[in-house]
Amino acid sequence: MSQNALIDLCLSGVVWELSDIPFTAPREKPVSTPAETNPVTAMGVVSEIGRCAASVVPAVAPTATISLDTVRAMASRPNDMAMLNRMISEFDHPLRSVATNVVLPHIGNGDLMIITDVPSSDDDATGRILSGAAGELMDKMLAAIGLGREQVSIIPSVFWRTPGGRTPTREELDLSRPFIDKAIELLSPRVILTLGTLPATEFACVNLAKSHGTVSGHASGAKIIPIFHPNYLILKPAAKRDVWTVLQNVENILKSAE
Repeated sequence: MSQNALIDLCLSGVVWELSDIPFTAPREKPVSTPAETNPVTAMGVVSEIGRCAASVVPAVAPTATISLDTVRAMASRPNDMAMLNRMISEFDHPLRSVATNVVLPHIGNGDLMIITDVPSSDDDATGRILSGAAGELMDKMLAAIGLGREQVSIIPSVFWRTPGGRTPTREELDLSRPFIDKAIELLSPRVILTLGTLPATEFACVNLAKSHGTVSGHASGAKIIPIFHPNYLILKPAAKRDVWTVLQNVENILKSAE
């Protein structure tokens, strides 16, 4: 597994502290296993219980050049997704200068919306949300309940990849949120599926580990359901059983709404 792939596991519910910068233990506190014999430490990945910290990759983002009130006013104007996507692509977000691509919402023609975490390194390279191995697994998960990407809308929590794939700052999340809320308003999904710990917290307002698969109401009127991110399922295949149960419930909800 590549370093970028490991980095992208952070927001998927896997407890790691991640960095593009190799980790070096302080000399006054020598580690018991030399870095050169420990492939995880040598790759700059430091395990830590209970959180995905960002002390190695600084959490401070570039300063925003636009106020949140202005962003909210901007996001309220579009009357269709084409206009909203154009506005997102032109938005002067603080991450824009450090990311390769803007990763725009994928617009489907069905009643299911997926909100995922920050774009992965694959997403940043292609400009396509949920690409790479995680995207391939997500496509298989959708196919299992009779859906393809053309029937599903997919939106990232932030439209630009953060440096090293670190957890977005509060400022970054707040600047992206008005556009996501507008997309929900325009697309009117009946079911919103969140992937990973960050969207579960931000949009379903739950702890993913405790509330995986729990159905609750969203302010839009949709049902919102948090599940594990495909990256987590790649690392922990046994969890696919739990996700399959939730997907069957999603299928039933969508069919009952027809």
